[in-house]
Amino acid sequence: MPHADALERLRHHYQSMPPVAAMGLSIAGYDGERLQLAAPLSRHVNDKGCAFGGSLASMMTLASWGLVSLRIEAAGIAADVYVADSQVRYLAPLFSDIQVTATLGPDSDWDGFIQTLRQRGRARANLVASVPLPDGGPATTFTARYVAIAKPVAES
Repeated sequence: MPHADALERLRHHYQSMPPVAAMGLSIAGYDGERLQLAAPLSRHVNDKGCAFGGSLASMMTLASWGLVSLRIEAAGIAADVYVADSQVRYLAPLFSDIQVTATLGPDSDWDGFIQTLRQRGRARANLVASVPLPDGGPATTFTARYVAIAKPVAES
């Protein structure tokens, strides 16, 4: 698997944050363009028996952050990634395990993002994520702007 080492580092990073470790999330897939996370409903159920809205927002935030982080690592750049702003739309209750897919937004491109990060030491990209219902329709959608700031190069 070409991304196995990077995915293991991402999994470890997620697990190093106690609130994220408690979510029981797993990396369900990565093809270089989209990152998929999964988590059992049992860890995120609310008083109505469906997925807690905060959990859905958190997982979409984490999936999008992870995707940006993976792309930066693949480019050989050390940088910190932050979510700058986001919008969540809750469209229908989810009564099943959570599946999240994050992708680059249609108004951003990875080449331009990486080039700007290399040249200016910071760059931003728009990401989109969604949580589908079992029938394929959307339960929740997410749009966000992420900012990457290159870490100073260590002097030898």
